[in-house]
Amino acid sequence: MLNNRNYRSMLIAFGVITIISFCVCVMLYGVHAGLFTAACEIALAAFFALFTRQRYMDINTLNAYLYKVLSGDDVPDIRDQEEGELSILKANIYKATTTLKYQRETISKDKKNLAEAMADISHQLKTPLTSIMVMNDLLMSETNEEERKKFLKTQCKQLDKMNWLIQTLLKLSKIDAGTISLKAENIAADALIKEAVEPFEIQMDIRNVKFEAVSKGISVRCDRKWTVEALQNIIKNCLEHMDDEGKLKICQEENNIYKQIIIEDTGCGISKEDIEHIFERFYKGKNAGNDSVGIGLALAKSIITSQKGDIVVSSEEGVGTTFYVRFYKTII
Repeated sequence: MLNNRNYRSMLIAFGVITIISFCVCVMLYGVHAGLFTAACEIALAAFFALFTRQRYMDINTLNAYLYKVLSGDDVPDIRDQEEGELSILKANIYKATTTLKYQRETISKDKKNLAEAMADISHQLKTPLTSIMVMNDLLMSETNEEERKKFLKTQCKQLDKMNWLIQTLLKLSKIDAGTISLKAENIAADALIKEAVEPFEIQMDIRNVKFEAVSKGISVRCDRKWTVEALQNIIKNCLEHMDDEGKLKICQEENNIYKQIIIEDTGCGISKEDIEHIFERFYKGKNAGNDSVGIGLALAKSIITSQKGDIVVSSEEGVGTTFYVRFYKTII
C-alpha cells in the first residue's frame, strides 16, 4: 500500500493534522487534552489504514480473477449479496467476463463447425468430380456412339448433383447471413402444396407412388418462394427413402396456436438414434441413400424457422415418417 502515492499523501496529511491539533490543544487546554486528541487521530488513522488495506485486498482479488479469465480458466461467480460500489463492480465484472467467455466459446465452436463444413463440402464435391473425370477419360477413348451417350448421361447426372449441392449451400449461407428477403403474405396451403409437388409428379408416376392431398382450405402467412423450396426438400427426402409403389400423403391442420402442413410417407423410417440429428447439416443416418448429401432437410428447417415457424418429425422404422411444417399464429 505504501507504494501508492495517494495512500502516502493521506498518511502525511493525517500526521500533519495530528501534530497541529496536538500543539493547539496543548496551548489551549493543556497536555492531557493534546494527548487525548492525538490518540483519537492516531486511532482514526489506524482505522483508515485497516479499511484501505481491506479494500486493497478486495481489489487484488478482482485482479487475480481477471487474470484467470484472461488465461482462459473457468469463470467463478464472484458476486456477493452486499451493497456498495465494490459489490456493483464485482457483479458487472462477472457479467462482462461471462459474456466474453460465451463469445469465445461461440467463436471456437463456429471455427470448428466451419472446418467440418469445409471438409464435408470438399468430400461431397469430390465424388461427382471424380466421376466426371472418369467419364471424360472414357469418352475420349470410346468410339461406340451408344456408349458415349450413356457416359454423357452419367456426366449430366453428376453435374446436376453438383449444381444442386452448390445452390443449396449458397441458399443456406444467405439464410445464415440474414441476407435473404422474406416477403410474408397470406397464401392458400393448397397452392403451396401444388407448386411443391409439381416437379416430382413424373417421378412419382414412373415409380407408381400413390399421392394424396387432403385439403382443409387453410391459408398460411409465409414467403411463397422459400416455403415451396422447404416443402420440396422434405418431399424429395420422402421419395428418396421410399420404395416404388409407396404412398405420399400431404394434409393440413389448424388449431388455436398454429397452422401446419403434414407430409407423410411410407418409407423406411428413421431410427431413434438418427431422428434427433436429421436437421443437422451433412448428417446422414443409417438409412440414407447413396446419393444423399444431408443438407436438404437442414435447408428446409432454416427456411421455416427464419419465418418464426418450426418443423417437427415423427417416425417409425419400417412404417414411415411424418413431417409437421408449422406456422405459428401471431398472439396479441
